Amino acid sequence: FRMAKKKSSQSFEKALKELETLVEKMESGDTSLEQGLEWFEEGMRLVKTCRNQLEVAEQKVQSLIKDSEGKLDLENLE
Repeated sequence: FRMAKKKSSQSFEKALKELETLVEKMESGDTSLEQGLEWFEEGMRLVKTCRNQLEVAEQKVQSLIKDSEGKLDLENLE
């Protein structure tokens, strides 16, 4: 379990690159069912890591674009 904690703090870019590599391996079709399931589990963990980091980044962006009245101007995100 210690290893999982370490990986959860990896950068978004590194997690995304690992996910891309796993997808390429799975798409090759040259693997056992067991290995494919392991890669799928790892991929799902990486997706969760990326999603969490994107949510944090979105919250930071939203807090930066609040106007002086505390209202959020979502048009600035587009």
